[in-house]
Amino acid sequence: MSTNHEHHSNKDEHQHEHMEHEHNHGGHSGMDHSMHMGNLKPKFFISLILTIPIILMSPMMGIDLPFQFQFPGSGWVVLILATILFFYGGMPFLQGAKMELSSKEPAMMTLISLGITVAYVYSLYAFIMNHFVPQADHVMDFFWELATLVVIMLLGHWVEMNAVSNAGNALEEMAQLLPNTAHVVNENGDTKDISLQDVQEGQHVLIKAGEKIPTDGTIIKGSTSVNEAMVTGESKEVEKSQKDTVIGGSVNGSGTITVEVTGTGESGYLSQVMSLVENAQNEKSKVETLSDRVAKWLFYVALAAGILAFIGWLITSDLSTAFERMVTVLVIACPHALGLAIPLVIARSTSLGAKNGVLLQNREALETAKNVDVILMDKTGTLTEGNFAVNDYRSFNNDYSAEQVLTYISALEQNSSHPLAVGILNKAEELSLDIPEASDVNNLPGVGLEGTVNGKSIKVASVSYLNKQSIDYDKDTFDQLSKQGNSVSFLLIDEKNIGLVAQGDQIKENAKSMIQSLKGQNVTPVMLTGDNQQVAQSVASELGIDDVHAELMPEDKEKLVKDYRNNGQTVMMVGDGVNDAPSLARADIGVAIGAGTDVAIDSADVILVKSDPADILHFLTLAKRTQRKMIQNIWWGAGYNIVAIPLAAGVLAPIGIILSPAVGAIVMSLSTIIVAINAMLLKID
Repeated sequence: MSTNHEHHSNKDEHQHEHMEHEHNHGGHSGMDHSMHMGNLKPKFFISLILTIPIILMSPMMGIDLPFQFQFPGSGWVVLILATILFFYGGMPFLQGAKMELSSKEPAMMTLISLGITVAYVYSLYAFIMNHFVPQADHVMDFFWELATLVVIMLLGHWVEMNAVSNAGNALEEMAQLLPNTAHVVNENGDTKDISLQDVQEGQHVLIKAGEKIPTDGTIIKGSTSVNEAMVTGESKEVEKSQKDTVIGGSVNGSGTITVEVTGTGESGYLSQVMSLVENAQNEKSKVETLSDRVAKWLFYVALAAGILAFIGWLITSDLSTAFERMVTVLVIACPHALGLAIPLVIARSTSLGAKNGVLLQNREALETAKNVDVILMDKTGTLTEGNFAVNDYRSFNNDYSAEQVLTYISALEQNSSHPLAVGILNKAEELSLDIPEASDVNNLPGVGLEGTVNGKSIKVASVSYLNKQSIDYDKDTFDQLSKQGNSVSFLLIDEKNIGLVAQGDQIKENAKSMIQSLKGQNVTPVMLTGDNQQVAQSVASELGIDDVHAELMPEDKEKLVKDYRNNGQTVMMVGDGVNDAPSLARADIGVAIGAGTDVAIDSADVILVKSDPADILHFLTLAKRTQRKMIQNIWWGAGYNIVAIPLAAGVLAPIGIILSPAVGAIVMSLSTIIVAINAMLLKID
């Protein structure tokens, strides 16, 4: 395995601003109706301003609180404010309910809409009866409940969406990998910069050193090295010369090449990868969240209990009592605590995750994590550092020590930014070597570097050069180092083989213990890589991973994710590159390494900020504990309905036990307080 030492220009960096919208893979859960929620922050605060006077002037389920007051015309003020609040603050829920009901999947939005609609309509009826029908008995209104329900539900949604709303757009980031213009060469050999969208297949494009390659094509002139990490995920440079193909979006090295365009727009490789990402996001299975499942059943139970209560009280009493009992049941069925039960846990979980290097972009990942069977992990950048470090250096000549071999090689490499050069210079600095100046340094395409050091003619060359020039070297040593995943470069002085340096990607410190922990939790670790089988197997053996897939393209990784899922397994994918984006989007849970590309990060549900494999375990632990808190809060937030709804309906009325609206309001308030305290008790360790 050999690599050419060419100067490697730094990649262009695109700064971007993350779009503030929910990162949703098509889920239908109540919290995912972001297209209906609009900007919740101003909506919440305006609704809060409308709510305060309603609370001050309207009784709570018939209870006049000490701070409340009325004055002539205050009822009209309450009615007007409540009407504005219902249509303004309640509109996101009404629109969400419409969507849920159109898909025949009533959930949180439908339950909230039921509660606020019944509260408003009945309160409107109560207002008419109390103000325009003097001989009628006083009818209790629910303006207080309507106002607080709208505000608290808006608060809950805002809290949760704010916690997970910083995802960007993977497809936009992918599009930025291509330059805006291309240097097109005409028949006279002159170049002209034109917009990339105007480039046609068959045209010739000049690509200078360090530039991004604008289109797919075939090299017709020149040679270079190309960084194809976006395709393979590997950090090594790939040597390219005439008749070799290049891919749009990859980065040209130090050579200047002319390319005949073979693919642009939708026919380009990058565009095909973008299509994989888009399709995977659209087809990703929809997860019905815990809160939505509870809300769905509460909706059905409340509706049935309300109707039965109405019929029962209509038979045994009068129409007014029947209406009041039905409305009480329907309003109590949508407790304020349920609106905060999950959002407060999500907010607390998101905060804890961030402090521990885990950023959550999709709340569904927390609920899916408990079912994970398989974790597919990209090798480079996820399990390994993704950069080269010196693993071995030695001398074959008694006149030179191993340190001198490294010193001479460092002398040539000190003006290069190639990944291999960086690794060698880091090692020289670690050993405090005194590096001499090199003169007449030149790149040798397909070979390495040459120059003069201390009056000696030296080369840093690949094994292919030694084979071509019939220069002897120890093939067993070379094969052994190569099998361990190293790039091997030889030092030649006056065309004599003096020594070598071997560099390889380093396994991350916590990777091995993380793999063992996953196995202990009955989760199967699988390694994916674009690298060759030999290198992949070497790394996998050291880590203790049994399942290895090598030499993969982006579409291969995405297909593997699909295959595992089709076998009924819940899949987590961990990766860091553009080549991982389709599989990150396809997996049940996509986890991006924080040091990875924007495309990978924007395709994922979870980001590991510190790029530490151990944070995979932190996420799984956080997810399990978050799930436990969610269940507890669901019981506190909605569990009392098991007792409250039947009592409010009047099941025990024959023996004189009936839940008054006032008692229901008190219990509702207590459950809200308990839910908030319980959420704050969530811990990760």
